[in-house]
Amino acid sequence: LRQQYFLASASLQDVLRRWNKHHEDFTAFSEKNCFQLNDTHPTIAIAELMRLLMDRHGLGWDAAWDITTRTMAYTNHTLLPEALEKWSVALFGQLLPRLLEIINEINARFTRQVANRWPGDTDRVARMSIIEEGPDPQVRMAHLAVVGSFSVNGVAALHTKLLQKGLMRDFYELWPEKFNNKTNGVTQRRWLAGCNPSFRQLVSERIGEGWITDLDQLQQLAPLADDADFRQRWTAMRHENKQRLADLVWADCGVTFPISSLFDVQVKRIHEYKRQLLPILHAIHLYDRIKRGDTADWVDRCILIGGKAAPGYAMAKQIIKLACNVAEVINEDADVGDRLKMVYLPNYRVTAMETICAGTDLSEQVSTAGKEASGTGNMKFMMNGALTIGTLDGANIEIREEVGDEHFFLFGLTAEEIEAQRRLHKPQALIDTDDDLARVVRLLQVGHFNPCEPGIFDDILNSLVDWGDYWMVLAAFRAYLDAQRQVEAHWRDQTAWERSSIMNAAKSGKFSTDRTMRQYNQDIWQLEAVAP
Repeated sequence: LRQQYFLASASLQDVLRRWNKHHEDFTAFSEKNCFQLNDTHPTIAIAELMRLLMDRHGLGWDAAWDITTRTMAYTNHTLLPEALEKWSVALFGQLLPRLLEIINEINARFTRQVANRWPGDTDRVARMSIIEEGPDPQVRMAHLAVVGSFSVNGVAALHTKLLQKGLMRDFYELWPEKFNNKTNGVTQRRWLAGCNPSFRQLVSERIGEGWITDLDQLQQLAPLADDADFRQRWTAMRHENKQRLADLVWADCGVTFPISSLFDVQVKRIHEYKRQLLPILHAIHLYDRIKRGDTADWVDRCILIGGKAAPGYAMAKQIIKLACNVAEVINEDADVGDRLKMVYLPNYRVTAMETICAGTDLSEQVSTAGKEASGTGNMKFMMNGALTIGTLDGANIEIREEVGDEHFFLFGLTAEEIEAQRRLHKPQALIDTDDDLARVVRLLQVGHFNPCEPGIFDDILNSLVDWGDYWMVLAAFRAYLDAQRQVEAHWRDQTAWERSSIMNAAKSGKFSTDRTMRQYNQDIWQLEAVAP
């Protein structure tokens, strides 16, 4: 809280200092300034701008509030309740007493507005209040962000829809005009032109370099998917990038990734909703098939998982440990050989991702539907020519819309189906009726991957089997397996795979930050554009 306040206050004071150099008052301030609150972390800026305008510059409440609510705009980046910041009122009052006074006044005026709109609906007033009452009252920073902003946006079409229908439904019913969507993007300057020089050379030879500042120009690659000579050069380019990734894996993990194998990658924050457990369970299933001699129509596969966990997130740390243990068993088994390799890449980082996204064949975007706000790794993989196996979640939906069903491996339930299914879901019944799943769970239960560490994965097993499988990992296992078999069938036809790879890159134009920023500017900031 101290850090957030320091950074927000310093930023605002700098803006006001520069404004005062050229203006005698704040009449036109909101016409020339807009502050985008990037998630809840800088939301304290709303109360701090009020403090600065009133206490330092002598404005009355109404004038200060008018300026604040016409200059603040809020981007929500998550649907997870635990990620929406709350601060103890006692702590807030101890550290920032003046700001707590201002927040209480904002809340008093706001809750009166809610009560006037819905007379007698005290439950709604309590739900919407910036102060959450209880034994330890909390300041709800996301509520402050919505109340103090003129614009509230999600970062993918589904995310914004779920904000309006779920997490912020009360606020949407009060102020529907505030809500809008701005699907995330990534910059092709770093994530394509910069990190994939062989792509840049090949593509620029055919269509010029205009795509570097106008990613939609990659659509010119689509007809080249049927050009045998271009596909051959595309394959050579991808092999070069896969070798770079294999070199990284060897340097960081000491494991050899043959570049003829399917490179199957999931890199992102470690969280149960992102379901790193699905590719881990799939790796166990593939290992079990090899050990049983079930290798007909086999596709050699190299599985890479990477990411970091929050320091106190015990289950996420267990998932990392499980990935490492499973990888060790697979890589040291002579029966497995080059049919299957697996690593957990240590110290996942931007510079590693610059190599990973260029060398990946299959991008794992397998979050529980309704939980991923957008995702941006999915975009980096797509524009570099990886195919996606994924759920209808976050920006996956829009990626699939752009590239087409035939170039995307879809599986799993929708967000609405997940909520309906969760009440009926019985994990043990699934295990009892699915031999593949039963064998995977059995290997975990008997400690095959932790013979010297008995019980270390009990919490993972309990979360899947005995505690209800909240994140629907076992519920998705069969559909995920079926989708992976579609992946293998497609991979065996390398012409078809390379055609799909080209089409993914060709259809990635929407997912440039250039488009995202244009939309923010058009709808929210309304600044004068500067030519690149």
